Parts: sequence; structure tokens; C-alpha cells
Amino acid sequence: MASACLAYSVDDHMSTAGFLSPTAESVRADRAAEAHFRLGAPDLVLLARARQPVDRAGPAAAGRELTRRVAADPAVVRVRSYWAAPASAGATALRSKDGRTGLLLVRLRGGSDEKPRAAERLMDHEVGRHGGLEVSATGEAAARVEMARQVDRDRARGELLAFPVVAVLLLVVFRSVIAALLPVVVIAVAVLATLAAMRVLSAFTEVSVYAVTVNTGLGFALAVDYSLFMVSRFREERAGGAGRDEALCTTWATAGKVVVLSAASVALSLSALLAFPHRVLQSIAWGGITVVVLAATAALTVLPALLCAVERRLEFGAVFASYRRGRGIRRGEARRGGGTGSPLADLGGWGRVALWAAHRPVPVALAVSTGLVLLAAPFTQVRFDLQDARALPPASAVVQAQHRLEDEFGTVAWSSAMTVVLPRFAADERAGELDGYARRLSRVSGVRTVQAATGRYAAGQRTDAPVPARHPTAPDAAWLSVTAQGEPLDPAQAGLADRLRAVPPPAQSTVLLGGPGARLSDVQQPLLERLPWALGIVTAAGLLVVLLLTRRPVLAVKALVMNVLSLSASFGALVFVFQEGHGAGLLGQFTVTGTTDITVPVVLFCITFGLSMDYELLLLSRILEEHRRTGSTTVAVARGLDASAHLFTWAALIFAAVLATTATAGLATVKVVCVGAALAVLLDATVVRGLLVPAVMRLAGRANWWCPRILTRDQERNQ
Repeated sequence: MASACLAYSVDDHMSTAGFLSPTAESVRADRAAEAHFRLGAPDLVLLARARQPVDRAGPAAAGRELTRRVAADPAVVRVRSYWAAPASAGATALRSKDGRTGLLLVRLRGGSDEKPRAAERLMDHEVGRHGGLEVSATGEAAARVEMARQVDRDRARGELLAFPVVAVLLLVVFRSVIAALLPVVVIAVAVLATLAAMRVLSAFTEVSVYAVTVNTGLGFALAVDYSLFMVSRFREERAGGAGRDEALCTTWATAGKVVVLSAASVALSLSALLAFPHRVLQSIAWGGITVVVLAATAALTVLPALLCAVERRLEFGAVFASYRRGRGIRRGEARRGGGTGSPLADLGGWGRVALWAAHRPVPVALAVSTGLVLLAAPFTQVRFDLQDARALPPASAVVQAQHRLEDEFGTVAWSSAMTVVLPRFAADERAGELDGYARRLSRVSGVRTVQAATGRYAAGQRTDAPVPARHPTAPDAAWLSVTAQGEPLDPAQAGLADRLRAVPPPAQSTVLLGGPGARLSDVQQPLLERLPWALGIVTAAGLLVVLLLTRRPVLAVKALVMNVLSLSASFGALVFVFQEGHGAGLLGQFTVTGTTDITVPVVLFCITFGLSMDYELLLLSRILEEHRRTGSTTVAVARGLDASAHLFTWAALIFAAVLATTATAGLATVKVVCVGAALAVLLDATVVRGLLVPAVMRLAGRANWWCPRILTRDQERNQ
């Protein structure tokens, strides 16, 4: 009950902050421009459209009243409005080409959380028809408000669809109503506890709205996986003739061990996100680690209690029960030495597939590896960018307002140019230094022009073009505007920002660079700097858990390579579909931007690597059992895959089905993460585990079971 109450209020305490740190240079540049020059990109842009020219008496009066109301809001720092001073210099830039739309550029008070809340309040009050004006909103704060609302709508719809889908698929897997309901209970406990835990976390640290969506889906996946492993093994032991207590002990010793190691693997993989300074990634990490612990705890405590409670009715409502029971009896007899005597007798479909691949190891390994590499190839053309309003559905009111802004006003200066602020720099007294610095900036590759108080510059020379009369000036600071070549939102501007920052500044001066390229660079550089640490953590986690289970280094390295191949293939497919737009119409409406959100591969890698290791651990545990019994690699792989493949393939299918309900999301970033994770786990559970693993293990032969001296403690117990 307490978890449900906390979970109910979780949305009210989530953050809509972006990926920029408050201490990032581009953020400090924006604050300095506001403090010294009262400049900077508006947080909220209001477009007021009239049926007649905005200078007419009716629209003008409505525009002045709108300006007054917005300016009176306590969260508003400054408003630039066409109607505030329509005859002033530069005011015509706030009027559309056809003269029927006027702009209000609103700067808001507060940080990354306060600004969206203020924008939401203003949008609720002002967007719509007021007098003779039709008001719409866009801008960064408006986009964040709409993204948060879209995330809430998508998550609510996804959860509503996911539970019945999961229940039906579990019924197909278990062929029993009672057995299928047990994982549903675990899922409900895990998801509610996760939301409650994230509500508690929000009291100590910032938790992103995206973390709630990602970790709810992860909670579904892990609860399904762990429930499948535990319930299936318990039913198998019972069908093989074991008593309730013996079946529970065996389940704990086998499937329970896999659950513990799997949870450790996923949690350690997610902890790699803590290596990055971005608050969104850190909140996903903390929430994800929490959901892993809760899902494993529920599977190891709640589920065994439920199994004991309903043990006599576990097969109630069974469908095809004789088939399932017969299969379990055959497995039990095989482990106890009974049956037909042939170690490969009564193999199911996956066992026969494994034998087929093991008898043709070279062509199978080459064909599958080549196919995965070809799928991964488009990732070499990835172009990274930051999420913006284009991630919203094309029909979104904010996106429509942005399109009208671009159509009616053209490229706006605040969204395209990079700005340079030199605090504590007296431009009048140091005009020569400012002139030299502007010349150096204009010589940087990718720069079209530089505007400073001393003139306009291009290619290292001052041009004849005059400096605008409204060029910002201050007694204790200097301001420069850098116009780049190419498109304003070109991701290449991040590289330009790095080159501009490398230009030597005037002596004893601090330089702050802001603008789109600078913001992308401020997100990208920490990611690249910390990426080796994150990859090291994930790699070490994967190797560690496999070694703890198997004590076989070759198997650990093989598991790592298999995971990387399947993940790389999914990354390439995402670039092919979402960045390049091939087959985009099959996945709903979204804007093809020609770029990929820079954080998506990082989040996907950490999440899906852990899930893939989940399936690998289940498979290896069964292969080890069979190898200890038979001593044959081929037989162990065939029987191990036959015993476990139906579990991890169904787990992957259920996870993909859950993600498919979320992939209908309107937010493109959520859609990309869901499709990428679904594709990665499906490839891993079918092609990689079903074909590549048997082929590679056959090629490795006795090397699979090599165990160095340092790992020989208790080795005899594992043989």
C-alpha cells in the first residue's frame, strides 16, 4: 500500500532538466550574456497570429495586453514584444513577413527545473485565442513541457497495453492460468516498488522523467525474465518427480543463482552510467540499479512463497499440460540417468538447431558474424546531436509553432549563431586586443563572419560592413557573434565550437562560448572523456559474472564478444532507420533529422548488455550442468540450449512485446530506445544464442573448459 501511494505521486517530482550541467561553459555564457547585455536565447517564444495586420488597432491592443500579462508573471525576467515598441530599431524582426504575426520573446527566471514549470503555467494561461489573437508557443522551455507531457501519456498507454499483452504471452508459455499469473504478480510488485523507490530518490537527487519510462520497462523485462527462470525450473523439477522442498532447493541452487548473477551483471552495467556527469544518465543509473535489486528480490522471495502457496494448483487451467509434463519428465530422467540411454534422445527444436550449427561450425560462424557486421555497418555513418523539439510528434502544437516561426520569420539569430562573452573586459580600452581576437576567430575553419564592437570580420580581415547600431555593449564586458557556415543545427558545429575554444584569447581574459554548437560540445566532450571508464566497467562486469558462474575465461570472453556483436547490429539498424529514414513509415510518425541523439547509444549499451548477459548466464548454467554429466561439448551445448532456449527466447519476445507497446510513443527518443533494445535482445536470443554460440563453442572445443590455477578453488565441484 505504501509503495502504491508513493508511486501515485512520482510524476509530480520528476525533473525535465536536459543533459547540460549548470557549470557547463555554454550555460555560463548564457548567464553572462543575460547579466551584462540582457541578451540570450528566449526560453519561451509566443507567436500571436491575427486575421489582419498586427499594427491595426484591435490586434495591437490585444498584443499590448498580452505583453502586460506575461511581463507581470513573477517568473518572467524580461519580455521582448513587437507591441512593446513597434517603432523601435529592430522591432520589425519581431513581425512576420506578411505582417499578421507578432512575437513575444520571454526570458524566465530559475534553473533547468523552474523554467519549464513557469513555461507550463504561462502556456496554460496564454496559449489559445485571446481577443483577436491566436497564441501558440515554442522555444526550449515549451519543448521540455511538451516532452514531459508526452512521456507521461506514452508511459500510461504503454503500461495499460503491456500488462494484458504480457499476461497472454505468459499463458502461452506456461500453458497454465495459475503459473502464468505468478510472474504477473512479481511484475506488479517490481514496478510499483520501482516507482515508489524513484519517488524516494527524487527527495535526494534529481530524477528525470525519462528515467521513469526507461526503468519501468526494465522492471517489466527483469521481472519476466526472473519469473520465467524460477517458475519453469520449479515445474520442471516437479514434473521430473522431485518433491516440493527438493524442487525448491534445486530451483534456488540453479535458477536462483542465475538470477543473483544476472542482477549483479545488469546492476554493474547500469552503474557505468554513473561515470558520466550528466544528471539524466545518473538518474537512469540509480533508478535502474534500484529496479534490478527489487526485481531480483521479488523473484527470490515473493515468488517462492507463491509457489509454495499454490503448488497443488500450479497446473490449474492447464492447456497442453500433458506435453509440458512429458517434456519435464524426460529432462528429469535424463539428469537422473534414466530414459533411452542416448544423451541426444528426445531433443526439441532448439537442440536440433544447435546440433546442426555445431556440425557446420565454420560456415555458420562466418555467415552469422558477417550478417551482424553488415547490420552494424551503418553505425559508422552516425551523426550525433542533442534532443530538441524535433523529437516531438510532427502534429505537436509546439512543433507546429516552431514550423510557423521558421516559415514566417526565417532563420532566427538566437537559434543559429554562437556567441562569445568576455567578462571583465573593457572593450573601449582594449579595442586593439578585441580586434586581434575577432580576426583570429574569423580565420577558424567553418566560420563565415564574426561581429564585434570593432567591426565585422571574415577570413581574418575586417570587412566594410558596418556594425549594427544595436550591437550589445557594456562597460565591463565584450560580446561577439560568430556565424558559422552550413546549417544552423548542423552537428558539425560541435567541432567548430572546439576549434573556437582553442583560439588564444586576449591576455588575462576569460572566454565563454555559447550557442547550439557549444551546447552540443559541452554534452559530447564529457561523454567521450568518460566513455572508456564506462566501457571498462561494463566489460569487467560481464567478465566477472561469467567467471563467477563458470570459472572458464574462454567462455567469459566468448560471452563478451557475442554481446558486442548483437548490440553493434542493433546500433547500425537504428542509424539506418531513424537517422537515415529507411522504412520510417512502419514505426509511426516521427521527424527524420539526419542525426542520432548522442545519449541513446550509451543508454542502450548499458541496458541491453546487461539483459543479453542475463540470457547468456541462463544458457551457460544449463550447458555446464550437461557438460558435468556427459563430458561432451557438443552434447552439452545441444542439451543446454534445448533446456533453456525456450525460456530466454520467450523472455526476449515478451520484452520486445512490452517495448512494442512503448514504441508507439510519440517522443522519437523513447521510440529509438525501445526499438533498439527490442532488436538487440531478439537478435541475441535467437540468432546469436541459437546459431553462433553452438558454432563458436564447437570450434573452441576443449579450450572452452580451460581453467587457470588461480580459478581452481572448488573446481572439482564444478566438473
